[in-house]
Amino acid sequence: MQEEEYAFWAWAGVEVLRLTGVRIEELLETSHHSLVQYRLPTSGEIVPLLQIAPSKTDAERLLVVSPELAEVLSTIISRIREPSGPVPMVPAYDWHECMWMPPAPLLFQRRFRTERRAISHGTVRKVLKAALADAGLVDPADGCPLNYTPHDFRRLFITDAVMNGLPPHIAQVIVGHRDINVTLGYKAVYPDEAIQAHLAFLARRRSERPTEEYRAPTDEEWEEFLGHFEPRKVSTGLCGRAYSTPCIHEHACLRCPMHWPDPAQHARIEEIRDNLLARIDEARREGSLGEVEGLQISLAGANDKLDQIDRRSRRAVDLGILSPRTPQQTKITRVRLQTDLAQSRNDARLTAAS
Repeated sequence: MQEEEYAFWAWAGVEVLRLTGVRIEELLETSHHSLVQYRLPTSGEIVPLLQIAPSKTDAERLLVVSPELAEVLSTIISRIREPSGPVPMVPAYDWHECMWMPPAPLLFQRRFRTERRAISHGTVRKVLKAALADAGLVDPADGCPLNYTPHDFRRLFITDAVMNGLPPHIAQVIVGHRDINVTLGYKAVYPDEAIQAHLAFLARRRSERPTEEYRAPTDEEWEEFLGHFEPRKVSTGLCGRAYSTPCIHEHACLRCPMHWPDPAQHARIEEIRDNLLARIDEARREGSLGEVEGLQISLAGANDKLDQIDRRSRRAVDLGILSPRTPQQTKITRVRLQTDLAQSRNDARLTAAS
């Protein structure tokens, strides 16, 4: 039983860390209430967001929940929620403030004997170490066992994002860095020549336009970044390609592994599959073997998308995401949270003093 639990939380921790780039303290403070919604003003489409509470830099930020991350979060919520529906409320210890936080529906919690407890920093490191030991992974350079820390996945997230075309100053905002040079310092898998070429490029651009480089994104730039998620909508689902990258499959979506099928389009994909079967029969009758081969690739893609929808429908979970809020509601909520937090900290200090 303990082995299964260690394996699950190792998987959950690694997946959330690598898909969000959050710090470990931010990971462990993520609650069910951190899931919120944003409605795109142009299309009206609902985009799920993960609200990261202020931590090291004392700055709140929002992350777009990808389909892959949504599946991980739904699995976690399915595991921890009560039979009646809600996620249990548990207190957590803040090691930076040296105080117990009020009970919250934390996502990283587990049953310990007869009670539920928040998962600690030490537990995350312990389950990660156990997973690496069971996997038997070694460093090809020296043959020693691999050793990962939770922060390593933050480095991998930033490296992946920047190398896939995300502008560094957008990545800086997403991960909550105050200094762009800190973001660029997270170069876990950069080839040395790429680093040197990029640094030379930065030096040249800084000398030409020193006041315009490495700044906070403007409202227009941020809207353009969020707008990336609008053209990802295709007729049968969503395209999961990285920001600023073109389609490399000539829009043959059903063949593409980056295509995320929409369950509501199940009947349409079935119709496409049936049409492909008919076209394959026709091509065989006419002896067009080359066309048959291409159509079979599309058929395999259509069957795979139908299987994905069926698998997801069997384990579909309502994440309980909060409804979209107006700016005024958001402001009021933040003020209340800040007031409650200040009051709880003051109460803790008075208790310690007495």
